Amino acid sequence: MPRNESNPAGASDENAEDLRLMGLVSAGETAAFEELVERHQRLVVGTVARMLGNNSDVEDIAQQVFVRIWKNAKRYVPRAKFTTWLLKITRNLVFNELRRRSRHAQLPLVAESDDTELPIKDERAVAPDAALLEQELREAVEAAIAQLPETQRMAVVLRRYDELSYEEIAEVLDQSVPAVKSLLFRARTELRTRLSRYLSN
Repeated sequence: MPRNESNPAGASDENAEDLRLMGLVSAGETAAFEELVERHQRLVVGTVARMLGNNSDVEDIAQQVFVRIWKNAKRYVPRAKFTTWLLKITRNLVFNELRRRSRHAQLPLVAESDDTELPIKDERAVAPDAALLEQELREAVEAAIAQLPETQRMAVVLRRYDELSYEEIAEVLDQSVPAVKSLLFRARTELRTRLSRYLSN
């Protein structure tokens, strides 16, 4: 379930804390900024990594997101949740990077393997074959998502991994809710086609 649908009160408390910290950041409080980074670094890095693949650009782009937060703190007006604004900045920087890459005609974006994605080491708990199959499926899903057009890919990442509601995704992507639902429908149809050999088993 998306975060704000399953626990709206908790989400509201978190946003209130984000707004309190942003007030301090706008006054130049570096400690508040560091706390804000700590609270949301995983969200930003995870979103960037799923959009760009696990490579050397991820940390650089994530760092740029927080630099933008710091530089624009005085002009920040909380029209929506703080994380929505944060993910809008993330979206803009990720899309800029994707367009830069397409101009340089690099290889297709496929998530690279990461040490954290290795099969579970305790083979007594999960049979090796099952662990390998699970990893193969996970990599196939990530590769299929990486082949989607950038806006569809971002919508899938925000829904599947970041657990945003349709309304929050619409805010981040500057789209209507029906447009977001259409994006996700087209993306899921494409993913089903690409992953058909796994789904038929």
